[in-house]
Amino acid sequence: MNASRRIFIALLATIFISQLCAAQDLTVAAAADLQSAMEDVAARFQQQSGKNVKVIYGSSGNFFQQIQNGAPFDMFFSANLDYPKKLEAAGLTEPGSYYQYARGKIVLWVPKGSKLNLDSGLASLLDPGIKKIAIANPQHAPYGQAAVAALQKQGLYDKLKDKFVLGENISQTASFVVTGNADVGIIALSLALSPPMKDKGRFAEIPGNTYPPIEQACVTLSASKNKDTARAFLAFLKTPTVANLLKEYGFEVDARPAN
Repeated sequence: MNASRRIFIALLATIFISQLCAAQDLTVAAAADLQSAMEDVAARFQQQSGKNVKVIYGSSGNFFQQIQNGAPFDMFFSANLDYPKKLEAAGLTEPGSYYQYARGKIVLWVPKGSKLNLDSGLASLLDPGIKKIAIANPQHAPYGQAAVAALQKQGLYDKLKDKFVLGENISQTASFVVTGNADVGIIALSLALSPPMKDKGRFAEIPGNTYPPIEQACVTLSASKNKDTARAFLAFLKTPTVANLLKEYGFEVDARPAN
């Protein structure tokens, strides 16, 4: 066998191995409110198991549509219960994989330089100096739906709706305020507490009785080729370690038995 042929075969072997390894990665579609928390969870899982978790963030509604159209995800972490339940009803999820992992919260967030007084909560948005208010698109983002519900509950929605700047997901919504493209935003508490944002602004929590609970659930998809890894990741999510981590990011988590 000549040298060039040996090099060619070695190259093919390298490509095959890299593709095999990539196929073993767990690919997760996750609601954007999980960005920092999931990075921590995935890193700890990888350290414990040796399995890599590749996470793609976006709006739950958009992921729901993509999964219905055959998007090759292994797991889906939604910011509501509705989308995972619909996938389950359609037979697109692995039986027994549905799991409610947390409840989210919304806050009113402004950059550090803002002079807006947040003491009056959502009523602060009536300040005439506020020209643009960022919320997630309520058409497909559960956090946007929660924001609209809270504003309606307090009789503010119709007075403020013309000032809305809609983010494709809650992460983009937060970035609108950080970059100055909006004066204030209604965002996830988990993002307000995340490392990229916690030193860049201040927030006031919006009372939970003004909007429906942001119950969040995940499922493993029946089309996944990595079901063993998905089962291991789901088991890891149910540990007190992950529960405490999610709480650090502002999520509410039901009590879990100690290991």
